[in-house]
Amino acid sequence: MGYYDDHYEQYRQIQKRKRSGWFVSTLVGAVLGAFLVVISIPALSRWDVLPYDIVPKENGQAPNKETAKTPSVQQNVSVDVTSQVTAAIDKVSDAVVGIVNIQEASFWSQEGEAGVGSGVIYKKENGKAFIVTNHHVVENASQLEVSLKDGKRVPAKLLGSDMLMDLAVLEIDAKHVKKVAEFGNSDTVKPGEPVIAIGNPLGLQFAGSVTQGIISGTNRTVEVDFDQDGAPDWNAEVLQTDAAINPGNSGGALVNIEGQVIGINSMKIAQEEVEGIGFAIPINTAIPIISDLEKYGQVRRPYMGVELRSLSDISSYHLQATLHLPKNVTEGAAIIEVVPMSPAAQAGLKQFDVIVALDDHKIRNVLDLRKYLYTKKSIGDEMKVTFYRDGEKRTVTMKLARESF
Repeated sequence: MGYYDDHYEQYRQIQKRKRSGWFVSTLVGAVLGAFLVVISIPALSRWDVLPYDIVPKENGQAPNKETAKTPSVQQNVSVDVTSQVTAAIDKVSDAVVGIVNIQEASFWSQEGEAGVGSGVIYKKENGKAFIVTNHHVVENASQLEVSLKDGKRVPAKLLGSDMLMDLAVLEIDAKHVKKVAEFGNSDTVKPGEPVIAIGNPLGLQFAGSVTQGIISGTNRTVEVDFDQDGAPDWNAEVLQTDAAINPGNSGGALVNIEGQVIGINSMKIAQEEVEGIGFAIPINTAIPIISDLEKYGQVRRPYMGVELRSLSDISSYHLQATLHLPKNVTEGAAIIEVVPMSPAAQAGLKQFDVIVALDDHKIRNVLDLRKYLYTKKSIGDEMKVTFYRDGEKRTVTMKLARESF
């Protein structure tokens, strides 16, 4: 229970009268103070007490130099925003286009755009213009269109695509193209060097977007799992950058400060706790792949004709019971199958042989073998293969043929 105040209303009236009196007194004081300030300012100005002069405006004219100590000054400032960065963007931006992947309708869905990526126009020749992009941008497309900088969309023909290097080459009519990109030298790129990524993040709504950053690292190796079985199928050697690369930037240009393409944007580490790690295929690595795709529709790689499995993926039981390996042999690539009439078959290699070296270059796993074969050897080359069979170390020489997909 609380207390009830019988005298509350009387007390309230007294307080109200007190507040009213205080308000009137305050108002009168404020009026008198303002009046005194107004009449005293001219006198203070004449006695040079104020830091400025009071100059009356006559006939609508502003005070001149003689009657004003601090004249108002209005100045127009012109800023030249041209820089090396803007010059580089101007040089290459028209050559970066959108790639629209259109897929066929199925029983359950209608035909439509499966996604939008980016591409780089790198050459005009014989009435055709050639565009490099990523394999995953054009994968499973029934139709492809190229969206130019002015928004116009033109049909494109896929000349060839390579999953291993994640590159593809398209062709369009050259009449639509005014500018092509210039390739730089990715072998001379250094960490800390400024770079610019140009592409279409999140689709054509943000076409031609530009982000700036630096080269964070060169000769980075990223494992790629093509069949999504949890085991890496290839080690991609890439440039690392902190320039923002988002979905839709794939296939776009990574450009140096001279406006030269030094990489084809390919991927980004997409983890919640990771920011600013993107990757691009070095242009020096891409150029021979682009050339093969343009000329032959596929990459002409040397071919052994074997199906392989890394020893690290084989149980310790089968290392001894099936492969009959010495206990000190724990690294290599086991042959699971040999293709008839292939270079491996002609050299005498058999199922369950374990390759441990190529040309005396140590092979630790399947990735090592692929990397050596595809980057160090050419079609028609001879290659020495060191392997174990039934616990015995042997060597043969094979002549590499052309791989055909």
